[in-house]
Amino acid sequence: MQNTLKSAVVFEGRGLHSGAPVRMVVRPASADYGIWFKRVDVTSGDQMIAARWDQVVPSRLCTLIRNADGVEVSTIEHVMAALAGCAIHNAVIEIDGPEVPILDGSAVAFVDGFLAKGLIEQSAPVRAIRVIKPVEVREGEAVARLDPADMLEIDFSIQFDEAAIGFQAKHLNLSNGAFVRELADSRTFCRQADVDAMRARGLALGGTLDNAVVFEGDRVLSPGGLRHEDEPVRHKMLDAMGDLYLAGGPILGRYTGIRAGHALTNRLLVALFADLTAWRMMECSALTVGKLPGMGVHRSDLPATA
Repeated sequence: MQNTLKSAVVFEGRGLHSGAPVRMVVRPASADYGIWFKRVDVTSGDQMIAARWDQVVPSRLCTLIRNADGVEVSTIEHVMAALAGCAIHNAVIEIDGPEVPILDGSAVAFVDGFLAKGLIEQSAPVRAIRVIKPVEVREGEAVARLDPADMLEIDFSIQFDEAAIGFQAKHLNLSNGAFVRELADSRTFCRQADVDAMRARGLALGGTLDNAVVFEGDRVLSPGGLRHEDEPVRHKMLDAMGDLYLAGGPILGRYTGIRAGHALTNRLLVALFADLTAWRMMECSALTVGKLPGMGVHRSDLPATA
């Protein structure tokens, strides 16, 4: 059955790119409501934005959604990943600014907040998007692909010139709380040269060594080093998890990302839904629900960074 939160959860922090303070409240919602953002600071026009693939607009550095009135929310990928990883199907996210707080740069604070409040089961079945045939999109050397599978799997590889990152690859079956245990605490990352370039363009104003892993050559500049030896590829998998949840429900399929980013994953969803023979919406049996991300997860599953 579908799940929502038992009660509201409050998160406060700063936007990664704007640096502006923001307060966000994730509230329970009724069955079949889905995930919606509400810009409570907007006084004219539609405050509501659906967290859905067809509301995504191009943005190089994050996932940004916008409604028909031009009201938008950016950097939604980490909270979306946390909702997916905790099997929260219905929620309204009230936010008083245009950017989700970055917190520590991972999804772990969102997951901890959700699991601390607890979930409540609702009287409606979970509906998932089953991938029926392969769908693939490419951009240069970057590839994003979905293949049929009985559960959500993510296979990701990255390649960076920075010696401290280099080539990294990881595969995970995301059932049985794997997201919470393996990915939730992996932070966003960048190169020092990227930080300098972004700040020159008025971006990353809220970025610090406490909410991003910064690399320079063979060095990790962030205090305390890495949480995992392969933290960068784990974070890319976290991002993919959040971006895939914009499908409007859990995906049953294997996602392969090769140097993929937010925009390419969204292009993949656009291609998937454009081909009616590539997918079908299915009502999940108890057996299938048991294979979905977040089922049976507990707060004790969180890594020590929570």
